[in-house]
Amino acid sequence: MLKIGYRTLKTAIGTAIAIMIAQFLDLNNFASAGIIAILCIQSTKRKSVDASWSRFAACMLAMVFSAVFFEALGYHPIVIGLMLLLFIPVTVSLNIKEGIVTSSVIILHIFMDGRVTLASLLNEFLLIIIGIGIALIMNLYMPSVDAKLVKFQQKIEANFHTIFLQMAAYLKDENSEWSGREITSTDQMIKEAKTLAFQDVENHFLRNENHYYLYFSMRQKQFELIERMLPLISSLSSSVEQREMIGDFVEDLSEHIHPGNTAILYLKKLYDMKIRFEDMEMPKNREEFETRAALYQFIREMEEYLQLKQSFRGIPSKKMNKQFV
Repeated sequence: MLKIGYRTLKTAIGTAIAIMIAQFLDLNNFASAGIIAILCIQSTKRKSVDASWSRFAACMLAMVFSAVFFEALGYHPIVIGLMLLLFIPVTVSLNIKEGIVTSSVIILHIFMDGRVTLASLLNEFLLIIIGIGIALIMNLYMPSVDAKLVKFQQKIEANFHTIFLQMAAYLKDENSEWSGREITSTDQMIKEAKTLAFQDVENHFLRNENHYYLYFSMRQKQFELIERMLPLISSLSSSVEQREMIGDFVEDLSEHIHPGNTAILYLKKLYDMKIRFEDMEMPKNREEFETRAALYQFIREMEEYLQLKQSFRGIPSKKMNKQFV
């Protein structure tokens, strides 16, 4: 089924409006206002403003270059080439290279007119203002992505929940089986969620950060720790008492942690468990020693996992949904 997005819809409407306004004002090359509008409508408000500024500045510069080169050297294709040899490096140095294509259209308009007059420059200026202005107006509205971000949050947390349960199950019974599909899907979802959250930041000029972006960044770091924990668990070759204890801890972690039960409580449980381990008997053989060493490494990774959550400021209560540490 054909799907039309907001940006496509805004581009279509904005292009038509820009052309109609330019045509109504009886401007030469009025269709170019639509081209400028297309180029300036971006995926976020901030990108749209940046693109509009680059194109406006480049077009103003292009008119100056055109007046100097064409009037001094004549209206010949070779002059256009010579002008671009200098014009393009200047736009790059001024960090307005996004406007090269748009300004090239202005240059060709002036070249086709065969002379530089106040009327022709005003015509090009109005085309630029109309195209950029309509693009900025169309980009004033950006649909809220909060609902999508909440869904990502819920799905990622559900996957974390499943992963922890499977980790606990293997710690208690090494014969338990798990396909591991949540690992791949979680990695992909976190990347998509961070991209969406970053777009939301760029749609708010007075906001330099986004609670959801920070949240998904935190989850990404936690997920990297989970990926480091899994090989430790799979390498266990001996059934020791500590293994069962850590399994109970991980299972408890997956089932009961939520916004009202913060990470600091589980850091305390983890610390108490480490103290208990120190009071237990020494390993009886090499295999048991290696198993306990891997479990100690697992605890260190889990401690870092919980510290990441503890350092996270949280999502405002009006947006917050049940989430696992």
